[in-house]
Amino acid sequence: MGELTDKIKGNVNEAVGKVKQAMAGDADDPNRTRKDDELAAEGAGQELKGKGQQLVGKVKGALGDDI
Repeated sequence: MGELTDKIKGNVNEAVGKVKQAMAGDADDPNRTRKDDELAAEGAGQELKGKGQQLVGKVKGALGDDI
């Protein structure tokens, strides 16, 4: 069950990270604030975390839940 859980958590984190980046707006926008920059960075980190969780799920699937 750990494989599926990791993949789901990874998909959710990746999606939330993408939403945060989209909410921050375009990097070239002259009205972009520091909070927007922070939100974009947080979103990028969360998206990366999600990709890592998905990878862990794939590895668990390949090796079994024994790891």
